[in-house]
Amino acid sequence: MKIGIMQPYFFPYMGYWQLINAVDKYVIYDDVNFIKNGWINRNNILLNGKKYLVTLPLDGASSFLLINQIRTTSKTKDKEKVLKTIAQSYKKAPYFENVISIVENTIMNESKFICDALIYSIKSVINYLDIKTEILISSELDKDNSLSSEDKVIHICKLLNGNNYLNAIGGQELYNKSNFEKQNLQLSFLKMNQQNYKQLSNDFVPNLSMIDVLMFNSPSSIREMLNDYEVM
Repeated sequence: MKIGIMQPYFFPYMGYWQLINAVDKYVIYDDVNFIKNGWINRNNILLNGKKYLVTLPLDGASSFLLINQIRTTSKTKDKEKVLKTIAQSYKKAPYFENVISIVENTIMNESKFICDALIYSIKSVINYLDIKTEILISSELDKDNSLSSEDKVIHICKLLNGNNYLNAIGGQELYNKSNFEKQNLQLSFLKMNQQNYKQLSNDFVPNLSMIDVLMFNSPSSIREMLNDYEVM
């Protein structure tokens, strides 16, 4: 049983979705501290052939609050501005009509909390791509919340009867394989291979939000891309 655990982000890069697709159960880590200036409420899109950072406005964002305690802005116009930027950037993309509703329903989500919008986006994308992984919400698990960092990850894996924890390649700096082995858990890391695809008339701009991938590629093509990685 392969387990993945990651914070929710705003349409994160392809490697995030590869991780979801590669595991049996994926836990959205919503009850850990919010990281300011991270990727929870922002990401890069393609604008005029170049990388451009868009940010979902928040109210009272603080690293002393959990992700599921962070509120989105109450100013509808600010949300509409972000949506308009994305829509104008991708209106000529071949799959714009298929994808823009997912983006719009995420940004204009009626919930007061950013986490609800992000969970909606994650579930919508995996449904669009027909990913079969079971999605769980960390705050809904009956777990020991006194634990932290690596100990909590190991605890969640065992709680879900996992024997293999798969993490993004950046996790190599956070987790120790020997500590997992002591708990009869295999620790592996997923590294996305570089993927190129046709955008507009520009030279390819890599490492953008999943929005970019969805706008320029069919679901069947993306499903092939989901398996283009290495496990270390």
